[in-house]
Amino acid sequence: MLQFLTKLDYLLRETLLGLRRGGWMNWAAVSTVTVLLFLFGISLQASWQMEGLLTQFGNQLEVSVYLDTGVQASSLQPMITAMPGVTTVTAVTKEAAWAALVRDMGISDIQGATEQLNGNPLVDELKVKAASSEQVPTLAQKLLTVQGIDEVQYVDEAVRRISQLNRGLKQVSFGITTVLTLTATAVITTTIRLIVMARRREIEVMQLVGATTTWIYLPFILQGIAFGIAGALISWGLITGIQQFMGSLVAQQPDFIQFLATGMQLTTQRMILLPLTLLLLGSSVGLMGSLFAVRRFATR
Repeated sequence: MLQFLTKLDYLLRETLLGLRRGGWMNWAAVSTVTVLLFLFGISLQASWQMEGLLTQFGNQLEVSVYLDTGVQASSLQPMITAMPGVTTVTAVTKEAAWAALVRDMGISDIQGATEQLNGNPLVDELKVKAASSEQVPTLAQKLLTVQGIDEVQYVDEAVRRISQLNRGLKQVSFGITTVLTLTATAVITTTIRLIVMARRREIEVMQLVGATTTWIYLPFILQGIAFGIAGALISWGLITGIQQFMGSLVAQQPDFIQFLATGMQLTTQRMILLPLTLLLLGSSVGLMGSLFAVRRFATR
């Protein structure tokens, strides 16, 4: 146990010594990793939020079925309920729909408004909810073939546009993340290499007294990992700050915006997964950069 603590103390002291000697190059490495992880975290969070928004639309998505004049909703409700992919069917009579419309328009005299239009101009309606948003277009086509149905409406276009936006976001995010990962790796490699060169006389002495290559260069590898962890912590702090700012801003917006924001909230699992992903990616980039840096010297 004492021997392990002695080795650990040596590694920590050597790692901190290397970081102090890195100077402004440390900041260059950490800031590059921070930018990488910040953009990656924002894009990953946005992708998850888009998926949540799609789920929100999917849960709220209904197919509005308008019947022919004279056809009652109750006569078609059992048949449509039995269709594959249908979860619920709600019947809305034309009287109930007309009363709700007149009330929304701020008219108190429903009977007078009906007489002015020579009767109720609306038709019975069925609100059909599908099991999933993917089934909505197919279900709508089937409903159109049912006798007694005049028109079918649904908001498939909005869901499709959000799906396309999510796919485009993932592609752009992948490209930016790849470029910045290579850049961050190169900066860390250069930083660690300069630190190694600054301590080359000490390394030569250690080699003469019989120190192994792994023992000599392990502190430099730990320095690279430290760059990645520092970048992950800073980027997570920035992302958290933006989340809190946007949350306070959304709270002042209309109900519809708050409805969309509710669908875009991350689950508890993803709230935990996001910082862990940043730490893993940052540590991996730091590890790769430091390995590339010490490989050149270790193979001499």
